[in-house]
Amino acid sequence: MYFVTLLIVKRYQNCNQILIDLPSNIFNLMKFSLLKRIVLSQILIFLFTSSYAHSTDSTVVKRTYQTAFAKTPPMIDGVMNDTCWNLVEWTTNFTQIQPTENKPPSQETAFKVLYDNDNLYIFVRAYDTEPDKISKIMARRDNFSGDMIFVEIDSHFDKQTDYLFAASASGAKSDAAMSDDGNNEDDSWNPIWYMKTSIDDKGWCAEMKIPLSQLRFDKNSEQIWGLEVTRAIYRLQERSQWQYIPKGSPGVIHLFGELHGINNIKPKHQIELMPYAVARTERFQKIEGDPFNTGKLLKISAGLDGKIGLSNNFTLDFTINPDFGQVEADPSEVNLTAFESYFSEKRPFFIEGQNIFQFMPNQTIVIHNMYSDNLFYSRRIGRYPQYYPSLGDNEHVKMPESTTILGAMKISGKTKKGLSIGIQESLTSKEDALIDSAGVRRKVTVEPLTNYFVGRVQQDFNKGQTILGAIFTSVNRDIKSTNLDFLHSAAYTAGIDFQHNWKERTWYVAGNAEFSDIKGSTRSITETQISSARYYQRPDAKYLSVDSSLTSLPGYGGTVKFGKTSKKRLQFETCVIVRSPGLEFNDIGYMRYSDVIYQGNWMGYYLRNPFWIFNYFYLNINYWMYFNFSATLLSRNYNTNFSAQFKNKWRLNGQFNRESQNISTTLLRGGPSFIVPGNQSFNLNLSSDQSKKLSFFIGNYHGSGDVKTMRGHEYYGEIIYRPLNSLSIAIDPDYGIQSSELQYINTTTSGGNPIYLFGKLNQTTLSFTFRINYTVNPELSIEYYGQPFVSAGKYSAFKKITQSDADKFKERFFEYTSAELTYNPITNNYNVNDGGTYSFGNPDFNFRQFRSNLVVRWEYLPGSTLYLVWSQGRTSTDVNGLFSYGTDMKDLFKVTPYNVFLIKFSYWFAL
Repeated sequence: MYFVTLLIVKRYQNCNQILIDLPSNIFNLMKFSLLKRIVLSQILIFLFTSSYAHSTDSTVVKRTYQTAFAKTPPMIDGVMNDTCWNLVEWTTNFTQIQPTENKPPSQETAFKVLYDNDNLYIFVRAYDTEPDKISKIMARRDNFSGDMIFVEIDSHFDKQTDYLFAASASGAKSDAAMSDDGNNEDDSWNPIWYMKTSIDDKGWCAEMKIPLSQLRFDKNSEQIWGLEVTRAIYRLQERSQWQYIPKGSPGVIHLFGELHGINNIKPKHQIELMPYAVARTERFQKIEGDPFNTGKLLKISAGLDGKIGLSNNFTLDFTINPDFGQVEADPSEVNLTAFESYFSEKRPFFIEGQNIFQFMPNQTIVIHNMYSDNLFYSRRIGRYPQYYPSLGDNEHVKMPESTTILGAMKISGKTKKGLSIGIQESLTSKEDALIDSAGVRRKVTVEPLTNYFVGRVQQDFNKGQTILGAIFTSVNRDIKSTNLDFLHSAAYTAGIDFQHNWKERTWYVAGNAEFSDIKGSTRSITETQISSARYYQRPDAKYLSVDSSLTSLPGYGGTVKFGKTSKKRLQFETCVIVRSPGLEFNDIGYMRYSDVIYQGNWMGYYLRNPFWIFNYFYLNINYWMYFNFSATLLSRNYNTNFSAQFKNKWRLNGQFNRESQNISTTLLRGGPSFIVPGNQSFNLNLSSDQSKKLSFFIGNYHGSGDVKTMRGHEYYGEIIYRPLNSLSIAIDPDYGIQSSELQYINTTTSGGNPIYLFGKLNQTTLSFTFRINYTVNPELSIEYYGQPFVSAGKYSAFKKITQSDADKFKERFFEYTSAELTYNPITNNYNVNDGGTYSFGNPDFNFRQFRSNLVVRWEYLPGSTLYLVWSQGRTSTDVNGLFSYGTDMKDLFKVTPYNVFLIKFSYWFAL
């Protein structure tokens, strides 16, 4: 598969015609003796790991449970006092899987299953010889803490997906929708179901009622469902299973036991509606003369969420005028790179079922810098407006906080023949900024009316051993204002993917291909060509050129990977990733880099069962390389990492990284490539037994560059104290210091020539994250999140790039002398006179921020919720660049806070 790496795009002509000259580029790449060694090493890896090939444990017996129809349903009270439970037998004989595999558990577990025309009933008896030591951690839904019982049901019986229902001994619920043979978990799925627990001198019990309306299954007279029941004993960090599944199995759902005896039930096509109302008041600093900053604001809104069962297997979810005021704020950060930060999705509508729409073109085990990339990044929908109007003297502006989502819908499901379909459509409104100029007001459009579409299909063959899929996305903007012509009027992406497993799913080959096409004004396409993802304007990129006449830009990419999983010790993967310079899917996806060819290799050695002082020990080795489409080797990287748990349940993990001297095509942000000296780093992390009332996690990172180009140190940790089962207090400190000889400042011109300005940056950052969670009962919780964040950066040793490819590092730039560089404190500018004259602003910074959320959540009826929310934000900045935490915090808390108080009321009902 290495010859995929050798497929190099040699030249662009008119940026529309891609010429591929395979023979000459194969010759160019094979000139790298290193690549020859890597090809040879891959052959050796294949031969070596083949010798370890083994089949799955044929002695594992598939278990079945025979259920029965209950004419009279049980009362869900956590106590087995209903005669209907006598209709079925207990099933026992669980097998321990953690810490020791395939051994008897320390405590016995038994369960029974009943059903009727509307519900599935499950009763689990978790025996415990020390019932006073049962962990009864009280937490809100989906916390997955304490002693627990997990019930997983593959009602599709596709051996790829299941529904998970979990009960903790305290009575708290957790649930999730599982896909990809158990490798993807969606814990945002919150079905309506019922559960009670009880504790006695024999242990504890959990009784569940799962409405059939929450499950998806075919209309068959006789049903066979996949079934797994797992028990977790928190104090022992022990897990046991009803259907034993060996550690390291390539997926788990296809290995479930089976539930038999369900006959003549009909799928439920239920309609669920949840209207809601929100009252919101905001308090902030009043600014005299600014008509929009009056110091207070009141908003009242309403909306509707819904779920409609379209058929046996397909569901329509929709939201109209959604509100996400209860969602926690993103963490603070200082981003000094040319690339957009990635933040995870937190909005419930977009989280639930998101696995269906995932198309992560670079999802591999091997390490690389493209993990977050996805053809669908839902945070594009409802984003902050992308245009900010310029203001004149004495003008004030009122900007929308975000783009209004008028409505969104998604259809998802899976047919009985294994075809998964997901369709999502969203519409966001045109947004206007209101500008006031001495009482005269005007509107400026800052975001156009936009439609977002995602369609995803996947077909399973042979119960998931082979999967074929495709995706299509589109963004269409109704751009009517010339100030918005920097945006694409349309953006389309399409992709196909596949995975094939054999030898009982221990070997696999997988891959994908994606294609993009963006359309818009010449300005928008030109800005895309010169953006940080590709930098077509680089003077040394002879295979690229900026074409300012283009109104569209196509691109393509692809990934191929081959590997082996193992239930014993040795695993490996090798992969190739290709991205053409024109690939672009940031309109609805997330992507940092194009113009890259990547080849990576990973090998893992796993000791999964207890030995010596360990419960387990994992060791991984990675080696990877980057090229660009001119066949230039950009970098070589090495990584070794390990993870271990001791028998006292403490954990230790760490890693070492080495990057050789590399060529950066982005450091000068559109300038020529720069030879960057190599660097190395390591980190080490230690955590204590998480089942104790007081536990902690500590870690550290240290990095350094060759020829003293950089150094960095970071110390971080977490302390968790649980004085009560219902109360947890967590503090996460993070302290980092770093020094870099080459931090980009700006690009200016002198005598018509570009000047790339850099400086030495010394930056110090300190943050604390506080979390206090108090759960009164499973339906009522109080959660607090707060994060004070301070970062200061001081620049010195200002320099300009002179010869970016010089042999010696210090010959690649010229450092200004004190005679050539003067600082003007009045303008806060540096003035340069080195034969030419130019200036740049003082880049020193102090950034301080405090964000907090207090959320009271009460599920007063199943599915119906009342939220009380208080959010506060404070931000202040300075330009002295000096770090003083005490002074910074004093200055921060002198700032008038921005307070938001919110009440959100929702009511769930079914038709």
